[in-house]
Amino acid sequence: MSLFWRIFLLNAVVLMVATMLLLGPVTVSSPVLPAEAAVVVAGLVAMLVANAVLLRVGLAPLRRLTRAMAAADLLRPGSRPAATGHGEITELITTFNTMLDRLESEQAAGSARVLSGQEAERQRIAQELHDEVGQTLTAVLLQLKHVSELAPGPLREELHQVRETTRGSLEEIRRIARRLRPGVLEELGLHSALRALTAEFTSPALAVGLRLDPGLPALDEQTELVLYRVAQEGLTNTARHAGAGRVDLRLERTAGGARLTVRDDGKGLGAAPEGAGIRGMRERALLVSARLTLGPGPGGGTEVRLDVPVREEDR
Repeated sequence: MSLFWRIFLLNAVVLMVATMLLLGPVTVSSPVLPAEAAVVVAGLVAMLVANAVLLRVGLAPLRRLTRAMAAADLLRPGSRPAATGHGEITELITTFNTMLDRLESEQAAGSARVLSGQEAERQRIAQELHDEVGQTLTAVLLQLKHVSELAPGPLREELHQVRETTRGSLEEIRRIARRLRPGVLEELGLHSALRALTAEFTSPALAVGLRLDPGLPALDEQTELVLYRVAQEGLTNTARHAGAGRVDLRLERTAGGARLTVRDDGKGLGAAPEGAGIRGMRERALLVSARLTLGPGPGGGTEVRLDVPVREEDR
């Protein structure tokens, strides 16, 4: 029975009972006596209360669906509202759940294409920086060295300063290229790549700790890349925004797969909205059906946790 007919029949029953009472034991005279007016008012109140209760019970599934629709976020896959109720209410909730499944699947597929193109573009830029800009600056360094050997004393000192500036620029370009394309991840694996990453972020102002638990499950290339990029973004956010003195990175085995944790002692997230970096981490997590959690750490600061499921055959 449809929602319309259920509400209509419930209201019809209430009105029929009221009519039978007026035609039977309850009568209204002219002029209306106080006792009769009290009975009519009481009947009206009873009708309104009955209608309110019946409508609240009948429309409760719709309120749950409204809350679920307001809380739905494709970057945070969550539970679905239970398909309870009758008739088109159940059908509406089931349709909404099916729509969410389809949208999340399309979101994951679209994110995969975008991130795949992004990685390809990063690899191309890193290659050009290494081959073109890097080689050009190397040639400039050699020329400066040759010129400084022939230059007089005062000019030689200035050329030496130019050489050091150029050398610093070359090192910065190489560092950017390594961030764009984690070659050590492809060549030596995830553990070596995370060690190189923590060494890169370690500085006098920021101590970076690393713990890699033994016996991790086998991970495919895409999962390793997602873990590396999330660790890289977490350390980058800590270095730029957290004002932290220490950050700890840990990769460990769990009952369901693997967990990456980046925890700092900085000022925390506060009420700041999520930026492009965090949204990028959420999109990457969806690629491997992982769960990304951000929040305050046990001792303050910020904790980024990525739980990656692993298939039974890969454990």
